[in-house]
Amino acid sequence: MGERSEVRLPPQGGLPPVDVGTGEVVEIACDESGFSGRNLLDPSIPVITHASVDLRVDEAAELIAAVRSALRSAPGELKSRQLLRGRRADQVLAMLLTALSGRAHVHVVEKEYYLVTRIVDLFMAEPTYASGTRLTQQQRPAALALYRARGSAGPDWNTFLATFVELVRTKRRREPDRRALDRFFQARDALLAGGIGPPAAGVLEELLPGRVLAVVSRMTHDDRSIPPPLEPVLPALAETVMFWSAGHRSVVVIHDEQSALTPDRLTRLKQVLAESRGPAAGTEPGRPTRPAMSPLAGLVTVDSRDDPRVQVADLLAGVARHAEESGDDGPLQPFVSPTSLRDRARSG
Repeated sequence: MGERSEVRLPPQGGLPPVDVGTGEVVEIACDESGFSGRNLLDPSIPVITHASVDLRVDEAAELIAAVRSALRSAPGELKSRQLLRGRRADQVLAMLLTALSGRAHVHVVEKEYYLVTRIVDLFMAEPTYASGTRLTQQQRPAALALYRARGSAGPDWNTFLATFVELVRTKRRREPDRRALDRFFQARDALLAGGIGPPAAGVLEELLPGRVLAVVSRMTHDDRSIPPPLEPVLPALAETVMFWSAGHRSVVVIHDEQSALTPDRLTRLKQVLAESRGPAAGTEPGRPTRPAMSPLAGLVTVDSRDDPRVQVADLLAGVARHAEESGDDGPLQPFVSPTSLRDRARSG
């Protein structure tokens, strides 16, 4: 029998780009590193990085070719582990970062911190697709206080986060899982009984069973206005779009295929980002205001093997994640978003 040809299905998801008129449009390519599905508590992958680059296709292809040549890499998709383990790793990385200076951006998400922000954003405020981004900074102090108390909580901390993850896994349920709800509050009470101090204790005490049940009920009954709580790529994408849209530019995203990026979710995210801009500029006094154009003009999913720009973003994301997890992130700092979802104090 002859060899089978590889069958590649067309990428799924995305949001068709719209005509933004005469405004400036930037097209960026994105990919992530550290995605572990909904297993956000895998200790071997504590961080996810979402990288984006502003390169033309020919520029990206030339850069990939230069990196491959310097590493003497075999044909096939180039991955960050090849760059990090090569004999000339330092020189090749320096070449890559120099080429990307001013043309790239990385958003870092500490997964445990992300889960804590979701607990606060879901159960202590009205859920929104702005959650986990700079648009909900007013909720960040409570989440940070709780996150920084983890060091004194012992094993009860991991139990608390695990019960939250179990509680919000509502797929295929017709009604909220009352036993999961009970386990979540038992874990919360164990933290309080263990002597977790203020202000974290105050945050935990504000988690009220009636409020939590109401939100979980909405999720169980498929209230799509609530963002999926176990998909950190969505707030990371929002932050990426807000970065590149500086100056009221519109952003078209070219993204490696990602199951979280469904048309419905992207439409809701697009609306939230439009609302963050306020009414359109130039509205005359006394006339009805026009809604602002969303900075997210569209998102196209691709197979990373078909787009060298996404391959460059993938390389950068992988290098940034390794640097973040190893603590050797100095060279990457010019690229890292100051609104990344991480605690630079690294307390606890």
